[in-house]
Amino acid sequence: MTSPRAIRDPLADHMLTPQNAALLIIDFQPVQVTSVASMDRRALVTNITAVARTAKLYGLPIVVTTVNVKTGLNQPLIHQLVDILPGVEPIDRTAINAWEDDDFVAAVKAAGRQKLIMAALWTEVCLVFPALDALKAGYEVYPVVDAVAGTSAEAHRAGLERIVQAGAKPTSWVQLICELQRDWLRKETVPGFVDILFAVEGH
Repeated sequence: MTSPRAIRDPLADHMLTPQNAALLIIDFQPVQVTSVASMDRRALVTNITAVARTAKLYGLPIVVTTVNVKTGLNQPLIHQLVDILPGVEPIDRTAINAWEDDDFVAAVKAAGRQKLIMAALWTEVCLVFPALDALKAGYEVYPVVDAVAGTSAEAHRAGLERIVQAGAKPTSWVQLICELQRDWLRKETVPGFVDILFAVEGH
């Protein structure tokens, strides 16, 4: 068997491609990370780091938001993400639901992508609320289930179930990078793919 000479239309593809998707990273701040209980915190940070590196490798638009940094009530984005995304300025807000912040929604619209890959802390709040609103607004939502976490295993599971029932399409970070790569003939991203995948697998 051989791969088709013509790659499927990356804009019309029903699956995720570098041309039809954007990444939204919501509230990966120290307090939120240290308060999760549904997965190992170190694994969580490792996985969200892999997701961010993947988005950069494939040139996805990336929207980052934090909550309550400018008010002085919360700490900024975790340094692991700052190091990977030095040119991405987080949109700070006070609304618990990022979709209720005009600047955040404007940034999502400006990205021009209908498929939104989402990672947020906590699952049951800062992922669920904007995911529900994005779905209602006509976007496709892809939560990265092993790069989000909740205040308990039950809360995490209930949060994911709620958005899946509303139409969200769960993915994992390994599925995500493989879906964006799709064909080994796309040689320019293979070295980065291998570096991200095996850096985490060997962690």
